[in-house]
Amino acid sequence: MKQQSLFIEDNGCEQDFEHFHSLGNDLVLDLQNGPKGRAILYRHGSIIRVVELSDKVAKKLFVVDVVNDLGAQQTKLAKALGISRQTIHNYLESHNYFGDEGLVYSYNPDESKNLAKQRALHADQLPRGNKAEQVAAIRAEQREQESQDSAVQMSLNFSFGDNERSEEVVAEEQPFSEQHNWESSRYAGVSIYWIPLIVQSHWLQLIMGHFGAGWRIFSVFLLMAGLDIRSIEQMKHVRSREAGLVLGLGTVSSRSTLWSWFYQVAKQGLARTILDDYFRLQIRAGLVGYYIWFTDGHLLPYTGKQKVHYSYNTQRRMPVPGRTSQVTCDHTGRIVDFVIDEGKGEMKQRIIEVIDKWQPEMPVRPIVVFDREGYDKAFFSQLVKAEQPFVTWDKNVDSERLAGIDDESFTLEFTFNDKRYSVFEEGKTFSHTPDNETEPHTFTLRHLIIWNRSSKRRTCGLAYGGQSTEDAVCAILSRWGASENTFKHIQDRHPLHYHPGFALVESERQEIANPEIKDTEKLITRLRKAIAKLHRKLFKAKDRTNKDGTPRSNSQRQRLQNEILQQEVELERMREEKKRLPEKIDISTLENYRSFKRIDNEGKYLFDFVTTAVWNTRKQIVDWLRDYYQSENDLVDLFYAITKSHSWLRSTAAQVTVRLEPLQQAKRCAAQEPLCRKLTAFGA
Repeated sequence: MKQQSLFIEDNGCEQDFEHFHSLGNDLVLDLQNGPKGRAILYRHGSIIRVVELSDKVAKKLFVVDVVNDLGAQQTKLAKALGISRQTIHNYLESHNYFGDEGLVYSYNPDESKNLAKQRALHADQLPRGNKAEQVAAIRAEQREQESQDSAVQMSLNFSFGDNERSEEVVAEEQPFSEQHNWESSRYAGVSIYWIPLIVQSHWLQLIMGHFGAGWRIFSVFLLMAGLDIRSIEQMKHVRSREAGLVLGLGTVSSRSTLWSWFYQVAKQGLARTILDDYFRLQIRAGLVGYYIWFTDGHLLPYTGKQKVHYSYNTQRRMPVPGRTSQVTCDHTGRIVDFVIDEGKGEMKQRIIEVIDKWQPEMPVRPIVVFDREGYDKAFFSQLVKAEQPFVTWDKNVDSERLAGIDDESFTLEFTFNDKRYSVFEEGKTFSHTPDNETEPHTFTLRHLIIWNRSSKRRTCGLAYGGQSTEDAVCAILSRWGASENTFKHIQDRHPLHYHPGFALVESERQEIANPEIKDTEKLITRLRKAIAKLHRKLFKAKDRTNKDGTPRSNSQRQRLQNEILQQEVELERMREEKKRLPEKIDISTLENYRSFKRIDNEGKYLFDFVTTAVWNTRKQIVDWLRDYYQSENDLVDLFYAITKSHSWLRSTAAQVTVRLEPLQQAKRCAAQEPLCRKLTAFGA
């Protein structure tokens, strides 16, 4: 077809632009002689469609063709043709369910013929009744069938909440309920998270069972975690339509609506319930390992004006206001469980609680690995009595003794993280007497002398259990050696510190360290320094005697000895007084003290539930990519490149199809394609 100019008449004069209408997607509609005349459709200045709008059938087919195949915006098309948006929707639905017959039959472009006769002629081929009502009935049947299909699934034995919440979703908008033809989205790469979450973790079933229509805010959180959007406020920079297509919402609502969705689910107080159900499912389905579990604390700082308990910042080596997220991971870095403690938290107590909590779901006890914060012979005694295997670093290592060990004693050699190690194992005995017992508990732990031949340094670790020496050493090196990256990568890739719905309530822990103990310690220190000073003077003082050789009673040496004796008596009194003082006191009994506030963790738990699911899903997909991509150092970057791909989506009554844009590098594209095929094969 010969290309024609869009704005120039044949005589070279400019056209009147009023009858040109932009339809989006580089489409321009030229209406000659109004909405009932001839219509010419251009793309990039070239004619691609010509239709007589007076022909009703041609007009309907033109509308369906332009919207479905060419991607015209329905609102702009309706305005150009002078029809309602609902009319176009009815055309599309009729064509979707009844095909061309639903549009063609009962109409004839030749108005000279009798329309009633034509309708009677084709009555046996035309579906009777109002098509809009028929389409609504068909969609209602499909929704009912989908709800029945979702109900007939494997029983997971989880507390999915009240059935009323699940029924609410039938009345509300279902995920991906809007049907549309291909539409582009710059966020569609995030959809690769959906498939493992739906198929392996039953994520939507879990959320909708607890919160009903509240699934929508979790879908938004999924986009935030997947694209590192640091707050709900930053959602204003997201293209609402493109993001809504990926999230199954149609269009992402305003920030005020997102906050209302959040508070609707937060006020139900089900955060810990859904977390426990999710973690239980992971363990039962084998989505996390249970051979080795690493437990460590991560600081969640607080910068507000309220008085809260202090946690500890390891990098700055100082206490700061905040909380501690005690996280347990498996050997691959997948999160097994976590809990947020007020202030510094009790990691040793958390280690025991997480094992006791999930032990019924596992065939064996996992080996727990922790850092020097857990070094305590009372804690070791408790683990040994429970027959709980563990590995940790040794504390207060004697470097000179380690250096004196003969090289021949290191009989075990292996390579880990491209570094050579040699290990020598011996025993180390501990003894602890519990408070309620008189007999000490004496036990021996495995003492692992680790020699890093690459850096020529030696250190020690402790282990208990039947694991091999190499497994015990690799366990501790894989978490606190060169491979410590779980929190670093989560913080770099996901909004780890974000806490939506920040609220503070009165803390149950109003105790502080007794300030009188600190004052008493200052006095004790002052007395000790004074006594030391007197001893130095006494050492320099000379003996003075009377003429008969007896010591003088008023000599300097005698005065110093008497003063030292008095100071030592006072020092002993202060020490006894310190022992009688209580270690902690309730600040409510003091004056001019503000009470401690506790940060409410409901919103944080809900958001971290999504962050945890996204992180574990990332680990799973990266493992799948490893089969198709040989460069290990570039594997994670390849995954995130795929999630940020521009894409197209199409949603029908039967399925949602995502078409990812291929990556430019041939090597990466060769890994992207089989991954897409694998995800498609799940049939989510």
